[in-house]
Amino acid sequence: MAYNILVTGGAGYIGSHTVLQLLLGGYNTVVVDNLDNASDIALERVKELAGDFGKNLVFHQVDLRDKPALENVFAETKFDAVIHFAGLKAVGESVQKPLLYFNNNLIGTITLLEVMAAHGCKQLVFSSSATVYGWPKEVPCTEEFPLSAANPYGRTKLFIEEICHDIYRSDSEWKIILLRYFNPVGAHPSGYIGEDPRGIPNNLMPYVQQVAVGRRPHLTVFGTDYSTKDGTGVRDYIHVVDLADGHIAALRKLSEANIGCEVYNLGTGKGTSVLEMVAAFEKASGKKIPLVMADRRPGDAETVYAATEKAERELSWKANYGVDEMCRDQWNWASKNPYGYGSPDCTN
Repeated sequence: MAYNILVTGGAGYIGSHTVLQLLLGGYNTVVVDNLDNASDIALERVKELAGDFGKNLVFHQVDLRDKPALENVFAETKFDAVIHFAGLKAVGESVQKPLLYFNNNLIGTITLLEVMAAHGCKQLVFSSSATVYGWPKEVPCTEEFPLSAANPYGRTKLFIEEICHDIYRSDSEWKIILLRYFNPVGAHPSGYIGEDPRGIPNNLMPYVQQVAVGRRPHLTVFGTDYSTKDGTGVRDYIHVVDLADGHIAALRKLSEANIGCEVYNLGTGKGTSVLEMVAAFEKASGKKIPLVMADRRPGDAETVYAATEKAERELSWKANYGVDEMCRDQWNWASKNPYGYGSPDCTN
């Protein structure tokens, strides 16, 4: 019997790559997305990449806060599990507009959980983030580290994790896996789907990509005086396809007996500096990325990377791709889609 999986935010960057892996894995997949920061073109392309499995994808344009619309989706299909990506994710914007983030991310999630419970669907994989570690005092970050979010976006992830723990404590029928992602980059090797942020990118690689295709004049490197190998910040970059496969591994884990509410890091366990990442992208693309050095940004941590042993041991999952493959696939996507899913006249 095929499993029915609901994916919220499935038209987004990580969501669309995960939907493709689900379809290829034989899952019936229903996506709900309000398309606030995503494109339905991504799902059309996922369908094409999935070949014969594309027919097992259904899309509803629904905002999670619209409870009657969400109820209708659950009334149509009996879901075995939900993968919950939907949420606003720009750190800077969350500092300027905290209520927008609390309204969208928290109320959306609470509504989703209420509707899931009402329909007897109590298996959840939640898209959390390494931001819940705040500024870790040491690395690598293990799942047992003390948690503290440094901005409203991170706090929404932290609050939702707490909500999930409380739900499980109140009702042991729930099975929940919280996946803390590190820094997703790259694209599907086909170059047909990838990351397409609206407005000015918040993360390093989409910004580098836009400089490489001529949409932006240079990359600003924030902080060159950290006590790292080259003075720039160090992060754990993970290929988006590895990350997508991590969700399939989490779904498999949910079918086991006594999972409860468990947390797993998804990263490579290796730190790469900003300048190392830029150099790898220059090598992959053959393009020179002009750099402007600037002061540190408030709130940026110096070095953050994951301890990955728990996911390797309990999910039988491990990242396969290195930085060179991440940059190769990112450039393949960027060179084929310099304006993402849009066209030059509809970008800003």
